[in-house]
Amino acid sequence: MNLKIIGAGFGRTGTLSLKNALEALGFDPCYHMAEVGAHPEHVPHWLAATRGDAVDWTQIFGNFQATVDWPGCTFWRELLELNPDAKVLLSTRDPVSWHKSVMNTIYHAMTTRIPDGAPEALKAFQDFSRALVIDREFDGRITEEAHAIAVYERHYDAVRREVPSDQLIEYEVGSGWEPLCAGLGVPVPDIPYPNMNSTEEYQNRLAEARAARKAEAP
Repeated sequence: MNLKIIGAGFGRTGTLSLKNALEALGFDPCYHMAEVGAHPEHVPHWLAATRGDAVDWTQIFGNFQATVDWPGCTFWRELLELNPDAKVLLSTRDPVSWHKSVMNTIYHAMTTRIPDGAPEALKAFQDFSRALVIDREFDGRITEEAHAIAVYERHYDAVRREVPSDQLIEYEVGSGWEPLCAGLGVPVPDIPYPNMNSTEEYQNRLAEARAARKAEAP
């Protein structure tokens, strides 16, 4: 494992766009919660990490050069200890806007009942994401705006306090290529910055997935 970039920012801070941006800059592949869905064999390792058990991180990250979003952001300290020269990328967003986005997107995905007959891998993925994000990260109180924002702010303050300033890159959603490339010391590419996974797009995907499962039901 040789991570060059460790994303410490919470999900719903432009992390899917960042994943694609980092891969376009050559930090490819970049781990994201979407990778857990694509690699169900990773779920037991992440569940172990969520419980606080010892984890062989190479079983998860292998040849990945970067990670953003959950689940990696929860374990930024462990990953930085193993990759001490990595840059820590802290994606930021107005906390009130962030919480609203969480409630309108990933909260529904983590709490909507999986129908009978759905693949076991889908159920395992939902169980894991709920255990990590809702239960561990937010003490089961993610719906409470004040509590969730307090957790957000504590997390961000800890990253800013503990990561050496020359390793920390703060990136605000919507800032485009320049601050990201400046922090990484790479040229700005001649392509538009990715703009992916808006609340509307996320909700549309959820609706399509529900419709597909309903159509497949006996």
